[in-house]
Amino acid sequence: MSGTDWMSTRSEFAQPPVDLRTDIPHSARVYDYLMGGKTNYAPDRAAGDASARAWPSLPTSMKQARHFMHRSVRHLVREHGMRQFLDIGTGIPTPPNLHEVAQEIAPDARVVYVDNDPIVLTHARHLMTSTAEGRTEYIDADIRDLDSILGADELGNTLDLKQPVTLSLISIVHFVMDEDDPQGLVRRLMAELAPGSALAITVFTGDTAPQEVAGVGREYNERGIPLQIRSKADAERFFDGLELIDPGVTLLHHWRPDHTTEGVRDEEVAMYGGVALKRG
Repeated sequence: MSGTDWMSTRSEFAQPPVDLRTDIPHSARVYDYLMGGKTNYAPDRAAGDASARAWPSLPTSMKQARHFMHRSVRHLVREHGMRQFLDIGTGIPTPPNLHEVAQEIAPDARVVYVDNDPIVLTHARHLMTSTAEGRTEYIDADIRDLDSILGADELGNTLDLKQPVTLSLISIVHFVMDEDDPQGLVRRLMAELAPGSALAITVFTGDTAPQEVAGVGREYNERGIPLQIRSKADAERFFDGLELIDPGVTLLHHWRPDHTTEGVRDEEVAMYGGVALKRG
């Protein structure tokens, strides 16, 4: 049996029915809708439409976050030899997923995905399509409960924390409020990783379109989806004690741009991104 077949037949992903609460909007499904996906319901579409009315460039900004993930993974695999990834806040699977990007270059790459959204759990089998040489795993956990992530068998059985690991936090920390100390959560996670590990993160900001992005925040919060908007200084704090990779913390389309960033204007992007390494 191939690695793909083995992973796709694992019994723990024959999940019992999950209450997806399709009567209320869900951040993962709103994102899916605005990205052109089909895993969403009427309340999600209503929330997405209202948010896009507040800021018509929201879908563009979301797509740039996805492209940033692809570029950062390719760079870390090619230029820094990264073969292990811990991706928290995975969201609804959307090809190419992180493991597909990494394994296209390095078939032996290993990825552990983490999310606590019921909708993502129901689609987790799509994240388990590893190459035979590599491996993928999924942990149902919340970023605020680090013990449940760091103590999970799926993590210890898939990644070797004595070797470098990339912590990937794409489009997730804006759902962690300041009172939950997101920078502290990231510091603790990075403290568990070996020297040579990396952090790749995106941070939602209102710096480029203050009124419009504030409108997005208002639409999300009024619909029961807490959303935190942060400044560049807030974004840079996530990298305290780490060595930033050039060009540092930038708007996403300025981080090692390629064909996916052509024609994108600053006022269309409300995300800072950066990649940094943990030294000795």
